[in-house]
Amino acid sequence: MNKNIAVVLLIVLAAGCGSAPQDGAFAPPMDPARKVSERDCSRPFDTDGGNLMCREVTEAERRARIAEEERQARARREAEERAVRERLERERAEQLALEEAARKLRAAEEERLAAERRRLEAEAARKAQEERERLERAEAEARARLRAEQEAREAAERECRRLEQERLDGRALLENFVANYGKVEENKGIAGQITAFLAKARKVKPCPPA
Repeated sequence: MNKNIAVVLLIVLAAGCGSAPQDGAFAPPMDPARKVSERDCSRPFDTDGGNLMCREVTEAERRARIAEEERQARARREAEERAVRERLERERAEQLALEEAARKLRAAEEERLAAERRRLEAEAARKAQEERERLERAEAEARARLRAEQEAREAAERECRRLEQERLDGRALLENFVANYGKVEENKGIAGQITAFLAKARKVKPCPPA
């Protein structure tokens, strides 16, 4: 059908060129500088490409054109698939980057909390050690105070007993002087005084217990 149309167009063009010119004028020849667009007569075509020249396309050219169209379609599909893969890979990389950033944030937060926990534990341990040391110092001071008080009481008791013993020893000496030397005439006066002194009631303060 398309071939017949092309033949009719050629006949019409030939008839136009062979007819007698009107008003004594001839049609100008075709400008060789004008663009000529070749079209495959077996395929639909438009007329916006300048002068048209219809020609037969060989089977080899048709197969080559089909192969080229398939190659271009395949290239477009591959480009689209590659673009999809690249987009998915980019989105996956972005997702991995977000996950890695979130992981790092979690790790940093966990490390901060662990450091804070270690600081609090160290602070608690330090305060506990200081409290133990304070209690130990207080106990040591209390023991030292008790020991000093005990030593003071023992020293006071010893001093009291020493003085008591000195008084007893003095009375014994006085009693012995009266018994042994009081009959001597010149000692009778002093012996009488000693006897009166020894006869007086003694107010002896008992020594405190240690």
